[in-house]
Amino acid sequence: MANRTFVCVTGLPRAGSTLVCQMLAQHPEIHCDGQTSPLCNVLLSIRRTIGKDRFFLSQLDQSFERSYASLGTAMQGFVDGWYRHATRPVVIDKNRAWLHAVELLLRIEPTAKLVVCLRELGQIYGSIEAQHQRTILLDFLDELADYDRFGRADKLFTQDRTIGAPLRSLEAVADLPRSVQERLFMFRFEDLVERPVEQMSQLYAWLGVGPLKIDPNRLTVISPQESDSHYSMKYPHRQRERLGKPERHMIPGRIQAQIENNFAWYYRFFYPEHPLQPALRSPPVARS
Repeated sequence: MANRTFVCVTGLPRAGSTLVCQMLAQHPEIHCDGQTSPLCNVLLSIRRTIGKDRFFLSQLDQSFERSYASLGTAMQGFVDGWYRHATRPVVIDKNRAWLHAVELLLRIEPTAKLVVCLRELGQIYGSIEAQHQRTILLDFLDELADYDRFGRADKLFTQDRTIGAPLRSLEAVADLPRSVQERLFMFRFEDLVERPVEQMSQLYAWLGVGPLKIDPNRLTVISPQESDSHYSMKYPHRQRERLGKPERHMIPGRIQAQIENNFAWYYRFFYPEHPLQPALRSPPVARS
């Protein structure tokens, strides 16, 4: 993306990606639509399709270097064309799948950066469960409504589900080269709502744009409500004119303890100050 910095907002669900995009859009050097973009999904689809296309495979047989370079140039052109209308030096694209596709992204756009949104896992589950209770007449896209709360939590955290899939991608970051890890900015939701001016100043500096002191009580709404049809309308994402602390969700003890035990690595790296449930502090009991 010539003369522009391509930035992806990604990470965990219910972790503030909509709010981060709204904050980024306040800056005069940043273009941000605020909506979840299909761009990442399209690029992944191109990769899957072209890898099975017999005509392209035949081209690779005849002239691998040239054909492979053409594919790279075409993907770069696709990304550039997607945001041809954007005139600001930094372009934001929001999609959770970017964390999974980070190495593909950096092959296409070597200077790209990723903002990875994080949140305490119990509160992520609590936010999803609260939204479910508000829309209990509708099922989830992956049909979780018939489970009890414990069963639903268990399913949400499996590796191919709403929370588990991006968590798996996040855990895999540790296996990436240092040069790739350095393109990621880990952004905790709790820090953003507690210290928005400080946190956004750090993020603006990391993105290489000029300083801007935001006013959390006077925010521009760039997209009043994101389309949520791809989530079966279960997770509404609304922007507001002022930043407020979200309600804290009360999580059943055994659900919280299971989350902390199953994802101890997450708390160790990103929430070392978090008061863990006693079950996590205690050594495992040997069974005969």
